[in-house]
Formats: sequence, C-alpha cells, structure tokens
Amino acid sequence: MANIFTRIKDSITADLHEALDQKEQKNPISVLNHYLRQCEAETEKVRKLVERQYLLKEEFNREYKEAAHLAEKRKYQAEIASKAGEEDLYQFALKEQVHYEERAARLEESLQQTSRQLDELEQKYEEMKHKLKDMHIKRMELMGRENIARAHHRMNKVVDNNSYSTKAISRFEEMENYLDRLEHQVNSAYHRNTIDGRIAELEKQLKNEEANAIS
Repeated sequence: MANIFTRIKDSITADLHEALDQKEQKNPISVLNHYLRQCEAETEKVRKLVERQYLLKEEFNREYKEAAHLAEKRKYQAEIASKAGEEDLYQFALKEQVHYEERAARLEESLQQTSRQLDELEQKYEEMKHKLKDMHIKRMELMGRENIARAHHRMNKVVDNNSYSTKAISRFEEMENYLDRLEHQVNSAYHRNTIDGRIAELEKQLKNEEANAIS
C-alpha cells in the first residue's frame, strides 16, 4: 500500500514538474516572478528568525547579568555571615552563591553560542538579500530582452510579412482614392457654384444695360 501511495505521489510530482516546464517555455518571466515571490517570502521568514534570535540574545544577556550579580551578592553576604560567626547563614549564602555562579556560567555559554548563531544568521540573511536583489536585476534585464524581442517580432510582422503589408497598403490606397474623389466633388461643386454666380451676375448686368438703352 505504501508503495502505491509513493508511486502516485511521484507521478503527480512528475506531472507538476512537466506542467511547470511547459509554462516556463511559454512565459519564462511569469515563472521567474513566481520564483521571486517564493524567495521574497523565504527571505522575510529569515528576517523574522534573525529578529527572534536577537531578542533571545538580549534575554540571555539580561539573565546572565542578573545571575552574576546575585552570585556576587551572595558571596559578599557569605563573607559577612562568616565574620559574624553565623554558620547556618554562611552555609546558606555559600550554597546560593554556588548555585548562581553555575547558572551564570551556563547562561554565559548559552549567550556566546546564541551570539555566534546570530552572526551566522545575519551573514546568511545579508547573502539572501543580495541574491534576491541580483535576481530582481536579472528579471529587469530579461524583461528588457523580452520587450525588444516582442517589438522586433511585431515590426518584422509588418515589414517582412507580404500579405500583411499588402493588406495595409491596399487599405491606404482605398483611403487615398476616397479622399481624391471627395476632393474632386468639393472642387466641382465650388467651380459650379462660382460659374453659376458669375453667369447670373453677367445676365443681370446685361438686363440693366438693355433697360437703360431703351429709356
């Protein structure tokens, strides 16, 4: 039964990888954007871990200082009790001193270890940020190359495709012929109206001259 589930899981994983490969071939920028979003999410998680480690270091430091302070305090109290001849109080203060010194030693070791781990995390975090920035720059470079490729493709489609160019030229010629016809009609109407007006004016002048001659 376990083998069946394993085979099903492997089959689904293989299909998913194949689908991603096909998507990458069709739109590599989209796949890169998806990958960048995943890297950004992981970088943000690391940032939160770095902050948590820093807070943990501060907490260890506070606890260490408190334990060291109490160890010194009990040491001083044990000396006072010893000088005063208070054996029970001296033994109690001495026991407390040892306890706090052991705690302080353990906390100091944890503090040093936490500090080393924090330094490693910060270095890795900075590397991740640089890597992420480099990928963003790479994406911009790829987007620029994609834009140029698409622009050249569309320009070549217009310049090199004879059917496309012929169709466009035919449309321009149709528009030009239409404008020529329209311009001819306007000019003809203008000249016709002008001639009619001039003839009417001449006719009016002739009638006036004839009327003057008769009178």
